[in-house]
Amino acid sequence: MTQIDYYFTVLSPWAYLAGSRLEDIAARHEAGITYKPLDIGQLFARTGGTLPKDRHPSRMEYRMQELKRWSGALDMPMNHTPAHWPTNGAPASYAIIAAQSAGGGDLGALVHGIMRACWAEDKDMAQDDVIKDCLTAAGFDPGLADSGLLAGAETYGRNLEDAVNAGVFGSPFYVCDDDARFWGQDRLDALDRHLGDRTG
Repeated sequence: MTQIDYYFTVLSPWAYLAGSRLEDIAARHEAGITYKPLDIGQLFARTGGTLPKDRHPSRMEYRMQELKRWSGALDMPMNHTPAHWPTNGAPASYAIIAAQSAGGGDLGALVHGIMRACWAEDKDMAQDDVIKDCLTAAGFDPGLADSGLLAGAETYGRNLEDAVNAGVFGSPFYVCDDDARFWGQDRLDALDRHLGDRTG
């Protein structure tokens, strides 16, 4: 089975705009997904990136235009200036890691639900009740938000190292097991074609 390592930060509007397209593509090509949330600030520091707050105003103005264009084109509800952003993405990331280890629910729905809470529902994804609601809605035990903290923190750190070693430098980033890499939700069509070429 083809495997896709999905590197992302839950804070990324671009990862939110990916919606469920990755999951749809993987299902169509019978590919597996390993979700690898990480600390984007540390990734940028290691790979030459710049946090939004440190970017030139021209870059940020263009970023906003693109967010509006893409959310409109994809017909996805989005608050382009959410009330709780930036926030601490670690607790939600730990919950995703714990849920992936535990199994039994819909991991893609959990990931998207957490990002939707920030980008469409004006909720703070760092809050325990928001995380637990997302776990429950995706079919997971809400207690994973508490029980998965230690293992989640360890894996979160490993995901960063894995990302740097795999040539990842942004979010969302998709790496196939043949080392084909795709950066950005606007490259999902290219990922789809690549998987089709492999399985066709």
